[in-house]
Amino acid sequence: MKKRTTIYISAALLMLASCKKALDYTPAGVLSSADLTSATAAEGLVTAAYAAIGNGDPIGPIFSKWAYGSVRSDDAYKGGGGTGDQVEVDQMEHYNTVTPTMGIYINRTWTNYYKSISRANVGLRAVNALSEDVLPKKKVRQAELRFLRGHSFFSLKQLYKNIPIFDETATNDDILKVSNDLSNDAAWDKIAADFEFAAQNLPETQSELGRANKYAAEAYLAKVRLYQAYEQDDRHQVVNINQGKLQQVVSLLEDVVSSGKYSLAPDISDNFLPETENGPESVFAIQFTINDGTINGRLDYEEGVTYPSGAPQYGCCGFHMPSQNMVNAFTTDANGLPNFNTFNNSIADFTAQTFDVRVDHTVGVDGHPYKYDPTTPFSNSWIRDPGVYGNFHSMRTQLLSTSSSYYKLGPFMGSALNVVVIRYDDVLLMLAEAYIETGQQDKALPLINRIRARAAASTARLKKIDGTFATVYNVKEYPGTGWTQDYARKALQWERRLEFATEGSRFFDLVRWGIAEPTLNAYINVEKNRRTFLATAKFTAGRDEYLPIPQAEITFTKGLYKQNPGY
Repeated sequence: MKKRTTIYISAALLMLASCKKALDYTPAGVLSSADLTSATAAEGLVTAAYAAIGNGDPIGPIFSKWAYGSVRSDDAYKGGGGTGDQVEVDQMEHYNTVTPTMGIYINRTWTNYYKSISRANVGLRAVNALSEDVLPKKKVRQAELRFLRGHSFFSLKQLYKNIPIFDETATNDDILKVSNDLSNDAAWDKIAADFEFAAQNLPETQSELGRANKYAAEAYLAKVRLYQAYEQDDRHQVVNINQGKLQQVVSLLEDVVSSGKYSLAPDISDNFLPETENGPESVFAIQFTINDGTINGRLDYEEGVTYPSGAPQYGCCGFHMPSQNMVNAFTTDANGLPNFNTFNNSIADFTAQTFDVRVDHTVGVDGHPYKYDPTTPFSNSWIRDPGVYGNFHSMRTQLLSTSSSYYKLGPFMGSALNVVVIRYDDVLLMLAEAYIETGQQDKALPLINRIRARAAASTARLKKIDGTFATVYNVKEYPGTGWTQDYARKALQWERRLEFATEGSRFFDLVRWGIAEPTLNAYINVEKNRRTFLATAKFTAGRDEYLPIPQAEITFTKGLYKQNPGY
């Protein structure tokens, strides 16, 4: 349990005014412009910018990607109380019913990200105005603020692709003249520039938990370059893989690895428990707290809607239910390797097949220990609408109701579990991907096998109350024979799916690789026979890779913003 963070949040700096449109947002606190000439105020604004990246809400999420990256992929269904419950997520799950006028999720998420960017820019203006005599850590604080701004712009670009990008020198009037009609490459370069500055000016180690360091900036810059390497045309189709950008990814991530600062946690479950967070695998995480002196603590309520609502210890809301396709993907063959070609031919059978260990770190299955508590097996009775969505439930981001980092606010749940933005397993798999796409797949093999070996060893918390396992596990490393570039690519893509299952990265991976349309339509064609609510779903290439620009923002800018293709 975290009682308080080491980065203190000034309440005065967090009193922010509401706004009608994202670009009409100005943080309005009790500080006058004269107050901002002090180092104390500038430090407070930096802290407020850190706070901002965790200031989403359940229907305008900015750190949880369960709706945008998991439900929109083949990993999960919306869940909840039927298709009409949070209907905009149902529309996203069907793809072809998404419209620019949807006024809740897509619009609020856009606004919340630009609020975060505004906080970073306000902080930068204050820090920039001070001399190093007044603020000795000026360069470091500038670098942190640019890191945070880059994070928000990166997330916006993942979701909407064509976004307006501006820095702290832009006035309110300037911002209203910034178009979103920027070339894809130029937009990535602008975002990369923030992380480049951060990597050059952040220390290797920060004394306070939660602050970004040099290696977090290098890892994030590598992530930007990895996405940029898959060059897309104006219809979102991958037309080239830029080898120069991939070499930058390799160089940056090799530096992170060789630093010796990070390692895989012994058990993957260490990444999903508050008792073991901020461990050796956490490269950068959004920090949450409880019992920190505030009324309710600083909690994650975005994931609070994903708890199983039928469980007596919880309340709301039963969203984010693993798909049958994803559960099937955890099955393994006699050699302990994935069933690449046949995994989805039938329904996975927990009584007759072997599985990758990570299934029981990810999916609530009837009779299997729930969230590592052998005294509380998951029950199908916990499912809110099994007739529509089946009987599996997501589990990674949830906490037991007995956890000291869990909080219940009426029917809703909050959690002080960190949201990790970049983990070391991600660093290793991004590096492996860059090796594979540059024809160095032999270098990728040991990295992928390190991930699989850790998975195989992650069984200590999975035993039932009688000391046995509910699942028969069989996870082995890939042999070197037959490790061609094509096979390595398939293995890498599979490994990312299992390692980050239900964590919201799957959809964005598919889009980056240029395989979203064939993968998701193949998924729908089978899954709609298992879950009939998907009968009318269809993914359209050149449209559904990205969300529409909210129509409210286009109207607000008097048509300055250009709508994404297909909308």
